[in-house]
Amino acid sequence: MTEPNRPIRVLLADDEAMIRHGVRLILRHADGIDVVAEAADGRQAVDLAAAHRPDVALVDIRMPVCDGLAAIAPLLALDPAPRVVMLTTFGDEVNVLRALREGAAGFLLKDEGPQELISAVRAAAAGDAVLSPGVTGTVIARMLSGAGPADVGDPGRADERIARLTGREREVLAMLGEGLSNQDIAGRLGIGIGTVKTHVGAILEKTGSASRVQAALLAHRTGLSS
Repeated sequence: MTEPNRPIRVLLADDEAMIRHGVRLILRHADGIDVVAEAADGRQAVDLAAAHRPDVALVDIRMPVCDGLAAIAPLLALDPAPRVVMLTTFGDEVNVLRALREGAAGFLLKDEGPQELISAVRAAAAGDAVLSPGVTGTVIARMLSGAGPADVGDPGRADERIARLTGREREVLAMLGEGLSNQDIAGRLGIGIGTVKTHVGAILEKTGSASRVQAALLAHRTGLSS
């Protein structure tokens, strides 16, 4: 997590200069966010991250020399390590699953709107998972079908695990299944982000979920999200 009152430092890694230019323009106009470096491949991204110490690395999955998937581990091995958010296109869900398994903080579709991009950077810097609603449903479906790495535990105990939650925690869990960030959940429910974080922590503990992704899977498996 970033220090209070310090701009969020962002590294962009994409082999398409036009994509980097567009993302940089969007983030340049966002309060409290600085783009500190740009890379055209994964190897360059790791070198620049070591030099510039970004808080968040926005990394394209498909790049030459060293792709985004191969860059995740060396990025996370840095001290301090950036939060790695993968940039992807719809239909690349298999690689998204691999990215999540490697430790990426989440994924964002390249065609998301400016506000979604800014919110994703802020969410990642705050320690939230970033799950683009535009592709979360398909990724969840692949995981539930056994195509993905995440484990949601014994399917027969799913309802029992949900029964441990309060009504508000069920609401929050359903929104995790939609891929919403803490900020989005707070806005929808009219509560503070700190309160949302408390609910998410309780959900993970009560349901035995190791991550927000596993909690989202549970939400879909039990019908809280569809």
